[in-house]
Amino acid sequence: MTEESASTPRRAAADGDATPDHEELLFGGPLRYDMGWNKHQDAFLQLNLRSMVTQLPKLLSGTIRLARQADRRALRLVALAEVGRGVSQAVGLIAVNRVLSHLLDSGSTVDRLSHAAPALAAAGLTAMVSAVLRALSTAGTGQLEPKVERVATEMYLSHTANVELAAIEDEEFHRLLDSAQYGAGSARRLVRYSTSIVNALMSLVATAGVLSVLHPALLPMLVAMSLPSAWAALSVARRRYLSFHAYVQHARAGQLISSLLISTDAAPEIRVHGVAPFLLRSFRAISESQEAEQKRLSRLAARTGLIAAAWSGLAAVATYATLGGLLWTGAMALSVGGTAVLAIRNGASSLQNFVQQINSAHEDSLFIGDLHQLCREADTRAIPTGGLPLPEFPKQITFEDVHFTYQGKDTTRALAGATLTIPTGKVVALVGDNASGKSTLTKLLCGLYQPDAGRILWDDTDAALVNRTALIDKIAVVGQDFYRWPFTAAVNIAIGRPDATIVQERLDQAIESAAATELVKELPRGLKTLLARGYKGGHNLSGGQWQRLGIGRAHYRAAGVLIVDEPTAALDAKAEQEFFDSIRTLAAAGQTVLLITHRLGSVRTADLIHVLDHGRVVESGTFDELLDDSGPGFFRDRYRIQAAQYTTIPTQSVTASDTTASSPR
Repeated sequence: MTEESASTPRRAAADGDATPDHEELLFGGPLRYDMGWNKHQDAFLQLNLRSMVTQLPKLLSGTIRLARQADRRALRLVALAEVGRGVSQAVGLIAVNRVLSHLLDSGSTVDRLSHAAPALAAAGLTAMVSAVLRALSTAGTGQLEPKVERVATEMYLSHTANVELAAIEDEEFHRLLDSAQYGAGSARRLVRYSTSIVNALMSLVATAGVLSVLHPALLPMLVAMSLPSAWAALSVARRRYLSFHAYVQHARAGQLISSLLISTDAAPEIRVHGVAPFLLRSFRAISESQEAEQKRLSRLAARTGLIAAAWSGLAAVATYATLGGLLWTGAMALSVGGTAVLAIRNGASSLQNFVQQINSAHEDSLFIGDLHQLCREADTRAIPTGGLPLPEFPKQITFEDVHFTYQGKDTTRALAGATLTIPTGKVVALVGDNASGKSTLTKLLCGLYQPDAGRILWDDTDAALVNRTALIDKIAVVGQDFYRWPFTAAVNIAIGRPDATIVQERLDQAIESAAATELVKELPRGLKTLLARGYKGGHNLSGGQWQRLGIGRAHYRAAGVLIVDEPTAALDAKAEQEFFDSIRTLAAAGQTVLLITHRLGSVRTADLIHVLDHGRVVESGTFDELLDDSGPGFFRDRYRIQAAQYTTIPTQSVTASDTTASSPR
């Protein structure tokens, strides 16, 4: 990367779509997100006046369904208040017409005022009623918004939490998850938008109804004056939207560079390689592009607004000229003309507000559509409920010719006919090279995936037919990368059995079994210490300390089958020995322990060892049996390679080909 290439002039962005050279160099083009929600980025541009009208019933009905789930009483309050406001507006216009009629009539001022008094009182009363109804609508909307957001969020979370793991790992489903997560916030905003839409619609209907009664020619005048305003509002909004997305990609690129300059991960290389000046030059060039786009946006908005104002002005001149002609010829009473002016201005304002609110609601409605689509798809991919009961005390778990392939890896089988037996109440080890199928086998045992072919039997009961909840209840897992919950130390242990009340005695036993007593004592607040850095009072643990808590979590769960996947990777030698001693204690108490490890010396005390290679079991036996020279030698050869790292045992007994293919793990 030369100084010349890094400092090339920025390309003109007059059309809002050209990419500055620095963005082209750094990112290969505009920096745009590749997320599920991004598919709706241009949905606003597909909207026009006709599609607004046709999509309005669907938009409102979806909001109403969510609002009914959230709070029916608040929904009724808002609906009645908005209908009442429309009626009061119509009554108010009629009252104004009566007031003008009396005031413009012949007679003394006192007589005209006295005749107009009832109509004036009616106009004042309707104004008061309208104000009260608006307050009630505001109160009802305020109640509905958070409740609708909660209902939508619960829909999203409950459906997401209940799908199979394979669905979560599916790329297309995950993109839908990403898009649908914005449905809750969109639902909340749609309550407000829908209320404004209904209000504007009721105002339009009331105004149109009154004008039709006053004089047949007034309604076409309202349409003639309102449509240019609606077109102008939509055109300005569309152009602002287009320009905003041209501007925001420059802003996004600048923010990314800013974050790199202060990143702790990138800091060493920025300083060692002197990257900072290059990033600063890029930031300046991209910022200048951003500034140019904002300047273009302001000019475009001003020009479009001027054109829209001109059209609206011409329409207003034509409308008022027609109105004046009707008054001049006597075809319309002066009181009707005065009322018409008020009604037309009110109607034009209502229509413009109507268009703007639908503009705002349209894109949000798409995310709510994604939320409903997610719920439908999640139902088809949900973890099944019910099923056969598991044996209470099974004698063994058997894998019969099990095949499995991960999604997106059609040519690579993780398991290719694995057959093995796990006797219960024993320590059984699974060993093998990377990608041999060990972890996949345990995921199938947990019910996280279902075999493509073959069966997993608990005695004679097929696990595919059993109650999944009962299956999960019998299994505890200590993984190398178990989740570190941002909760207290107590919850990080007790979450192993989240459906039960936290019992201190049980916590103490789990802590002791995991050799974590001293660890808990050293925490600032003991078990009440928050294990989340970045929060007040938060505390962070080392990898080995976290692993002790993970082991304690598995002890607290007290399941019949304990799966430990590389459990001692972050432990020191003493802690590792203590852990394996506790494993033997668990097995002696009747718990089945399935141990996965690359350290072949760690499985010396296992009751049974299964050796996997390319998704198949190639050897099974005790530690001594697998080291016997009469066996196939898969385990033996790898064990000797590892042992040679700690002893003076010569490695010549292992063939060169074996050594090459079986480097130490």
